[in-house]
Amino acid sequence: MTTTNTPVLTLAADLISRPSVTPEDAGCQQLMSERLEKLGFLTETMVFEDTTNMWCRKGDTGPVFCFAGHTDVVPAGNLASWDTPPFEPTFKDGFLFGRGAADMKGSLAAMVVATEKFIVDYPNHKGSIAFLITSDEEGPFINGTTRVIDTLEARNEKIDYCIVGEPSSTNEVGDIVKNGRRGSISGELTIFGKQGHVAYPQHVENPIHLAMPALAALSQAHWDTGNSYFPETSFQLSNIQSGTGATNVVPGHLTAWFNLRYSTELTDEKIVSKIDAILTEHQLNYDIKWTFNGKPFITEPGTLVDATSNAISTVKGFITTLSTSGGTSDGRFIAPTGAQVVELGPCNATIHQVNESVKCSDLEELVDIYYHILVNVLS
Repeated sequence: MTTTNTPVLTLAADLISRPSVTPEDAGCQQLMSERLEKLGFLTETMVFEDTTNMWCRKGDTGPVFCFAGHTDVVPAGNLASWDTPPFEPTFKDGFLFGRGAADMKGSLAAMVVATEKFIVDYPNHKGSIAFLITSDEEGPFINGTTRVIDTLEARNEKIDYCIVGEPSSTNEVGDIVKNGRRGSISGELTIFGKQGHVAYPQHVENPIHLAMPALAALSQAHWDTGNSYFPETSFQLSNIQSGTGATNVVPGHLTAWFNLRYSTELTDEKIVSKIDAILTEHQLNYDIKWTFNGKPFITEPGTLVDATSNAISTVKGFITTLSTSGGTSDGRFIAPTGAQVVELGPCNATIHQVNESVKCSDLEELVDIYYHILVNVLS
């Protein structure tokens, strides 16, 4: 029978019980800071608009090792679809169920417990330990980690090494570590035509007809070949809307939404320039609203990657796989400051789903892995 009253499982359950749907924190950061302050951490709460952020640090020398993460979770969805209430943590068959169990309150609990253990064992460790926690990662992400980083940068307070607790693992904890992420850029493209009656094509300019060759050219364009860390860049149309609802009316405009996940071989400036060139080549009257979601980053093997790989090998007995797959994370705001950043957390099989869960033994092992990373970097 699984013991459910261990330090990490108790803290994870306490965090899950707080309904911190974006941008609410619901007291999660206070719970964490109270634990950390007993260890000598100083807490700085940064509130930007509707978002609560926490910068908690112990020590005033370098290097600065930071645990980063978020207390907010996605909505539970249809409550009737859950086997147990999403904000009532439930232990069953060796798993902890509840919204945020895997993404990412389990990681947060493991970070705190690992830090407690490390400071007891290494009270005179070198450098500083910090926590950068936000309540806006699952939402608009404009008042969270990025604003904290801006604040730290303005006072020249640098992070050297950062573990982001996103659920990176696939089959068992530690099998995948994200040492980078692709960039993401989105566009809302409007192509203008001239509305009119379908029976009089000489008096109209059909934006659907005009758009089709250009959209095909964009979807078939070659962007890059990727590199040893990233696959080739991908352009994807996600939505197209046009028409008035009537079959006898040519619409006046078409709107298409698209996204590119791109490698370090490209920049957002090059992407914008190439798309403008393709659309101009097709002689379109158009407008684009751009959203720059994040630039690509990579942390090559070195102090943090090696410390993480060695910690996983020590605890799990296998060599982890480095990956840059998946979506974006708050690591994209931290890496540009010069920090080495990796993402390591529990398995992601149930994140954002009903009956989200994490294996209890995975959280225990995650504590050990985080602990050994701290030992490898700061002892």
